Amino acid sequence: MESVQKTVLFDFYAMADLDDPDLQDRLDEWVFHYNWLPGHGSLGGKAPIDHVVERSSKTPITDEVEAMYDPLKERIKKANYSLALQISKLKGCL
Repeated sequence: MESVQKTVLFDFYAMADLDDPDLQDRLDEWVFHYNWLPGHGSLGGKAPIDHVVERSSKTPITDEVEAMYDPLKERIKKANYSLALQISKLKGCL
């Protein structure tokens, strides 16, 4: 995710008219183009959508994942930056 955010910053916003009342539409068009049309070096010259399609048969859908989930074997960790920061500070005190 961070890589695409950097790409949006340098490739889209660097060239965009930030006062354009249709800025969101321009960004949506850019994102579509980015994901569907050009090849990406990190994906062997493929567009991100091609990468997704290739892996879709190997990627379980939510229902399958939930059906296989056993809370006795693992837990789902909810993202909580504030709590993680507090815990990391406590660990430094030990």
